[in-house]
Amino acid sequence: MVCRDNDTLVFVEVKTRAREDFGRPVEAVDREKRKRISRGALAWLRMLDNPDILFRFDVVEVIITDDAKPRLELIKNAFPLSKPYLY
Repeated sequence: MVCRDNDTLVFVEVKTRAREDFGRPVEAVDREKRKRISRGALAWLRMLDNPDILFRFDVVEVIITDDAKPRLELIKNAFPLSKPYLY
């Protein structure tokens, strides 16, 4: 998902889990996933003619259990632009 937070372009990865037995949802955003998200963000920025704009990568965790309301957590600046990419 691509959003804006005031003057910042935000690339958001949403991870949903039914439980946390195998770790938090953010842990599924591993090095390879961060690289793919970074490549996608750079492609998006190229499509916008490489604007002089701040950007960041956030992760939204969604935990859905049978016996409770869904729990959401926004993790701002969850990771930096992956190496070797530069902007």
